[in-house]
Amino acid sequence: MDLARFFDTEIAEHITVATTLAEAIRTPLIRLSELCLSSLAGGGKILFCGNGGSAADAQHLATEIVVRYKVNRRALPAIALTTDTSILTATANDFSFDEIFSRQVEALARPGDVLIGISTSGKSPNVLKALEAAKAIGATAAGFAGRDGGAMVGLADPLLIVPATVTARIQEMHILIGHMLCEAIEQAFV
Repeated sequence: MDLARFFDTEIAEHITVATTLAEAIRTPLIRLSELCLSSLAGGGKILFCGNGGSAADAQHLATEIVVRYKVNRRALPAIALTTDTSILTATANDFSFDEIFSRQVEALARPGDVLIGISTSGKSPNVLKALEAAKAIGATAAGFAGRDGGAMVGLADPLLIVPATVTARIQEMHILIGHMLCEAIEQAFV
C-alpha cells in the first residue's frame, strides 16, 4: 500500500465533502441553531442520540453545551441519551433495542425541547422512534444524517444531510456541524 497516496486520497475526499457541505446545510443549520437558542432561552434543553460513532458524537456535543465549547460561560442543559447503561440495557431487555432512546425521550423531553437524532444512514430504528416520540411530546425532532437522509426525511425537521455516502466522511461532517451549532449557542450565552 502506498500510504502517501492513500492519505492524500482520504484528505482530498474529506475536502470535497466539506466543500459541498455548506450549501447543503446552511439553511437547516441556521434554523436548528435558532430552535436550540429559543429552547435554551425558554428554559428548555437539548437531547442527543445516536449509535456507535454517532453515540460518541451525541456525548461529545452534549458535553460541549453543558461544560463549554471555547469560552467559559454558564452551564447549559444538554443530555446525551447514550450514556446510562442501566437505562439502555433495561430498555433493550424489557422492551427492545429500538426503544432505548424513545423511552428516555418520553421521560425527559418536554414541549419546546430539541432532540437531535444522529444517524449516518438515516435508518437507525431507535433514532427514528426517538424522533417520533419527540414530535408526539411537542419537542423539536431534528436530525443529522448522510446519504439521502433515509427515513429521517419527513420525520426530522430540520434535517441536516451530509452530501456523502462514505460513513467516515459523514461522521467527520457531523462533528463539524455539531461544533458550529455549539459555537452559535455559546456565543448567544457569553
